[in-house]
Amino acid sequence: MSIIINGSGLTIEKVVAIARHHEKVELHPEAVQRIKICRDMLERKIEAHEIMYGVNTGIGEFSEVVLNDDQVKDFQKYLIYNHAAGIGDPMPEEWVRGAMVGRINVHAHGNSGVRIEITRTLVEMLNRGVTPWVCTKGSVGACGDLAPMSQIALLMMGEGKAWYKGELYTGAEALAKAGIAIPGLKARDGLATINGSNVLTAMSAIFLFDANNWLKQAEIAAAMSLEALKANMRPYHPLLHEVRGFKGAVRSAASILKLVAGGDLAEGSVKCKVQDAYSMRSTPQVIGAAHDAIAYARSQVEIELNGVGDNPIFFPDKGIQLSGANFQGSPVSLPMDMAGAAITMVSVLSERRLNRLNNPALSVGLPAFLTKGAGMFSGLMLSQYTADMQIVEQRILSAPASVQSIPAAADQEDFVSMGMNTALKNFQILDNAYGILGIEMMAAAQALDFRDYKFGVGVTKAHAVVRRYVDFLEVDRPLYNDHNAMKDLIKRTEVLKEVEALVGDLG
Repeated sequence: MSIIINGSGLTIEKVVAIARHHEKVELHPEAVQRIKICRDMLERKIEAHEIMYGVNTGIGEFSEVVLNDDQVKDFQKYLIYNHAAGIGDPMPEEWVRGAMVGRINVHAHGNSGVRIEITRTLVEMLNRGVTPWVCTKGSVGACGDLAPMSQIALLMMGEGKAWYKGELYTGAEALAKAGIAIPGLKARDGLATINGSNVLTAMSAIFLFDANNWLKQAEIAAAMSLEALKANMRPYHPLLHEVRGFKGAVRSAASILKLVAGGDLAEGSVKCKVQDAYSMRSTPQVIGAAHDAIAYARSQVEIELNGVGDNPIFFPDKGIQLSGANFQGSPVSLPMDMAGAAITMVSVLSERRLNRLNNPALSVGLPAFLTKGAGMFSGLMLSQYTADMQIVEQRILSAPASVQSIPAAADQEDFVSMGMNTALKNFQILDNAYGILGIEMMAAAQALDFRDYKFGVGVTKAHAVVRRYVDFLEVDRPLYNDHNAMKDLIKRTEVLKEVEALVGDLG
């Protein structure tokens, strides 16, 4: 069944379904009508020679230059040529597809003045698997993601490059092979295709989807480490978190209790300290704060996904057009900077528990570095080094991009969001987070094998999944294979899926 695009109700889950899993999309009939009504209004204004930014004027510093009728016809082509100015390797397909569905949803409001042929072409490209080749870098996240969106817009003229069925073609070839007509660009069409922060918003939606799954796995790894370290579970009592009131902490504590339920630790038959270190005791507060940050970022991203990010914006019912700055990416880049930092914060917590598992002075009777042959063997000593290196990189990347504006366009565009920088670095942060968490989970599984009491149902299942891919470290071996196996295991959420199938949703 197709996902209906009507200008509202577009969630991050729907973006992922379309962008990553190639769900079909369909424009709602009412959206089609709104687009046509708005275009009719624009055509009347063009005939009346009403001055409209980006329609019969230049853009940016050239917005005061009024174009004659002949120039209006060619302006959209040259606008796209000029703005297709990115650099670097091609974006992943899912980022480009996500940007396309976001742009379709903007058009569906009927405030962009675009021809319906443009919007329908974007729909057909999604449904038939034509994905423009788009450079990863070049957008400053204001005036929209102009450089990457322009490489999408090149396809509207049969230009640029695109992937189709795994092969790279010219734009014209890809559209022809998919049976899609080239719509061409007329007045307003080019700017209406590019003037929004759709790439950084799509990337952010995908990141948030994956980050939520990562946080749930961070709770699984934490529960495994807590079991291995004989943690006092009283700090996870729901009353403690409810009385403070943070939703994320309530959620996180409940998830971890669910994971250890049925084990000796949860049932109080394992002797534990009166009070543990912060990395064991404050896990719900820390992961909970990350949950809350992700929830806020999600709210902002979904507002943007369902809003009209464009310029100018047309109001057919009032007969007016207004030029402003609804392309500005700051409402997304600011919370997404926080979301990336939240993943780094939880990764630091994960590494601190890894340290306790390795350190014989802190591990409550576990062998040093989780090896039976200390001295001859070094166990998981170097696994911590690998985790630490990745955390330092995360910390560097966690500096906010949203305060890094550099003026451009002769100071006409003198503040920009740099939201694409935020989106790009967030994926690097998350990539490191998969590796860090995988190492903690591997160490926790090793530590659990040294214990002789019963573990929680969720922890037992997680341990079993790890052991399918990483054997107990009896004697030293090269660990890079294990690290990469664990990173991949976390990334594809296999542990999460199997644990949730057993204990229920973790939030």
